[in-house]
Amino acid sequence: MRLWVSLLPALAAASAIQQCRPSQARVRKEWGVLSTEEKTEYLDAVWCLRGLPATLPNDEYPGVRDRMDDFVATHINYTLNIHSDGLLLPWHRHFIYLYEKALQDECNYQGTLPYWNWTLYTTPTTLNPVFDGTSTSFSGNGLPIDKTNTTSLCPHNIPCPAPGTGGGCLYNGPFVNWTAHLGPFSISQVQPYGDLPPNTYAYNPRCLTRDFTPDWLPPLTSAANITSMLTAPDIKSFLTLMSPSTLGYVGAHEAGHAAVGANMLDTFASVQDPVFFLHHGMVDRVWTLWQDGDLKNRLWAVNGTGIVHDPPDAELVTLDTVMEFGVLSGGKRVGEVMSVVGGEYCYRYDY
Repeated sequence: MRLWVSLLPALAAASAIQQCRPSQARVRKEWGVLSTEEKTEYLDAVWCLRGLPATLPNDEYPGVRDRMDDFVATHINYTLNIHSDGLLLPWHRHFIYLYEKALQDECNYQGTLPYWNWTLYTTPTTLNPVFDGTSTSFSGNGLPIDKTNTTSLCPHNIPCPAPGTGGGCLYNGPFVNWTAHLGPFSISQVQPYGDLPPNTYAYNPRCLTRDFTPDWLPPLTSAANITSMLTAPDIKSFLTLMSPSTLGYVGAHEAGHAAVGANMLDTFASVQDPVFFLHHGMVDRVWTLWQDGDLKNRLWAVNGTGIVHDPPDAELVTLDTVMEFGVLSGGKRVGEVMSVVGGEYCYRYDY
């Protein structure tokens, strides 16, 4: 896979979008409102994807062992173009759609992609039906490990949270035996954000880990903070709260990753934790609700570049910027993914 974002000749994005009827739109729901049967069907489909062969060739990508790893490797490959910049929202919208579609088309899943509503269970995380460790959850925390000599780097815009309560392998729920195959990586490995880390696709099997740090959630993902996002006057203000591009600052997107911790804190390979897709379902939901608040001015709003942290010399994202998805899909113009009821998309969120 080649890391590449290019521009096509200018096209009228709005005219290319074919709208679906509202009555046709499939509903994405919060995990907690799903029935036991619906939750079980989703979890079974996730495990089904894990059991399917990869598309990427193993001789070139030795750490890619199954269909799930195709998604992990794709996210790794484009990490430096799709975080803390103008492509975070549009790229991940299509990425989670492709995952939903794979579950449906390849694993006969009849439902839609659920989401994790951060505002419903801010602390402690283990009360959340997403993480309560039951058979219809995504498993809970990792085993506690000694953090005596661990140094925590705190973001500039929030107080330093208390240390996480886990850090080790999962010990309950459906994903106890889930294996991470790629990484781990640290964003510090690639500063100032040039090339991917060495041995990017090496095979490194290990257990899935979590380190619940619930103090990350309230400062950035409370109902009041979501309201502030939804009333943001423009996309730049919205992104400042969702995922600021300034190095060392974090928003609601980063807080969700940090609250789960461990594998979810690996910017490159966080996809290895299946809860990644519920988290980004919430990111997409909040963006969708913000767009719906003023479609005329917000539906086509873009801001930032296609390089992490928006360096001043990088190309600005436009509706004609092409986003790449490797073996998962052909390239998509940003303008093709701006409406959840246009183009390939025909979905909405329950509330």
